[in-house]
Amino acid sequence: MEPILTVKNLSKAFLNGQQELHALEDVSFSVERGEFFVVIGPSGCGKSTLLRILAGLQHSGKGSVVFSPHEAVERRAMVFQSFALFPWLTVRQNIGFGLAMEGDIVGNKRHGGKSDQEIVEFYLEDLGLKDFADHYPRELSGGMKQRVGLARALAVDPEILLMDEPFSQLDAFTAKTLRNEVLKTWHREKMTVIMVTHLIEEAVELADRILVMTSRPGKVEAILNNSVPRPRNERTPEFWDLEDKLSEIIKF
Repeated sequence: MEPILTVKNLSKAFLNGQQELHALEDVSFSVERGEFFVVIGPSGCGKSTLLRILAGLQHSGKGSVVFSPHEAVERRAMVFQSFALFPWLTVRQNIGFGLAMEGDIVGNKRHGGKSDQEIVEFYLEDLGLKDFADHYPRELSGGMKQRVGLARALAVDPEILLMDEPFSQLDAFTAKTLRNEVLKTWHREKMTVIMVTHLIEEAVELADRILVMTSRPGKVEAILNNSVPRPRNERTPEFWDLEDKLSEIIKF
């Protein structure tokens, strides 16, 4: 089966005054349809830049980013590290924002004919947000804000879900709970997930494959298969062995 995403020889540089700052250099990899693909590496290695390019939020430099089929480009959604909610909208309105922007065709084609309202209500219930539907972001905890961000992304029924360190601003308990929610949704929706993290344990818990990047300029250091059986127990020799292997590879 053809990969849903193929990246070839991608390089990206930014102007810093009169100098070029090279963020990515000759990055190549592919992602299979339905795969949970995690990118990990040291701080400043270009992980978030790579994800923003894949999301279409930043222009690529040299190289190519190809989606197959091309229509998958229109079925991308992103969950941001900083929540990125609209403060003047309620939880219900934030979740429905993408649906409203794309029109009724989203509901008609992507969620089995459900209306926008039905889709929003489903994710309010599914992600434990029903009691907060009419609250504003300022009234929510960090964990609840990220649930809203996840619900907003899922509401448009993405074929590719992009996640930029989505749990990094949460306490350990809340992050663990949300990781379980993401895994539950991934299993149910059978979408492709591409996630950036700086936590080795998080990568081992979630990923089918793990791309390890070097320090800046970010290159591909290694791509590892994760053969730890699901559901994953963090206190097993297989889990610890992969953590140790990643620790040896990553140069923080």
